[in-house]
Amino acid sequence: MRIAILSLLSDKPRHGYELMKELEARSGGSYRVSAGTMYPALQQLEDEGMIVSETKDGKRVYQLTELGRQELQRESATAEDIWRRTSDWGDWGEWIVGSPLGPLMKATFRAMKHATRDPQLRRQVEEILDRARRDLEDL
Repeated sequence: MRIAILSLLSDKPRHGYELMKELEARSGGSYRVSAGTMYPALQQLEDEGMIVSETKDGKRVYQLTELGRQELQRESATAEDIWRRTSDWGDWGEWIVGSPLGPLMKATFRAMKHATRDPQLRRQVEEILDRARRDLEDL
């Protein structure tokens, strides 16, 4: 999230909602950042001196500092990877967001993460996924 924010601010100063919408747009709608994630991240970056903010037209607008530019330059490969991955989602976003597929994918990733060190749990997750795949193929 940090590098994505710094990267977006390297284009131009933006307010938090604008950053949230741009991240969603670049991911084809598959990644929606909540205010509860965005604003603490912005505050952390500001506390670290990576960005500064000022109020313009009633909105808090953020921009990079020299320290933020240096961080983004050090992490340029990470920034490129983030935007490559988000562009890879392409039109999949419409199938993920607002459908049962999104929560299913989140639950699957969470279960697989918890099962990485537990072979029995991993087998259970794989069995559930295989059963679901077969059921869907039979439709």
